[in-house]
Amino acid sequence: MTELQNRIAIVTGASKGIGSGIARALAAAGAAVVVNYAGSGPDAERVAGEITSADGRAVAIRADISKRAEVERLFAETVSAFGPPDIIVNNAGVFSFQPLEEIVEAEFHRQFDVNVLGAILVAQEAAKHFPASGGSIINIGSTASANPETNSAIYSATKAALDAVTRSVAVELGPRGIRVNTIAPGGVETEGTRANGVVGGEAERRIVAATPPGRFGQPADIGKVAVFLASDAAAWITGEGIVASGGFR
Repeated sequence: MTELQNRIAIVTGASKGIGSGIARALAAAGAAVVVNYAGSGPDAERVAGEITSADGRAVAIRADISKRAEVERLFAETVSAFGPPDIIVNNAGVFSFQPLEEIVEAEFHRQFDVNVLGAILVAQEAAKHFPASGGSIINIGSTASANPETNSAIYSATKAALDAVTRSVAVELGPRGIRVNTIAPGGVETEGTRANGVVGGEAERRIVAATPPGRFGQPADIGKVAVFLASDAAAWITGEGIVASGGFR
């Protein structure tokens, strides 16, 4: 595929899970990809190495996207490695699930700082670096924003907030040719969903039963949607949320 030939992408939180699937898909479509990570350096280097081994272009760059100074450094190192980016995927996110009575302030701020503030800081910096021709910002949301699971008050709220950020920033940056959209996955098999007991447990069985194709999603499924939204084929799509859940609601 060459839909994204000569394009430059930053994928946050790309060392594993959905982020790694998106990074691989963008690279396979021709883009040079920055595999951003916060704490999983070996995993990020592995993803970047797999891309370069397949004759793609990739580099792993560490940055905590909830901190402005690190976001600025992420973009500076991207420009040094490949040039100014024109594709951003705000995938980095954290989550945990607890009943209402167990929610504490620290967990609220941890999730909102990464899932919402981080996406805003990255979009803000992207607007400074995108070329005059514009570009594409893709935020990774969740079906939980509209249909929250039990014990997910904080996480679901962050994803609903991200939907609002998408619509607002799309209006603001549209005159500059910058498109902003959200992908909302349903159940996807990742390291996180395995570690939290979703995969292999009752939650997986319930989600699969409500998903018409009868399976859990894979990171590659989301990667294909990201390639479309990053490409010129989606030139007339902005401010939208694309549900990529296999029909799960």
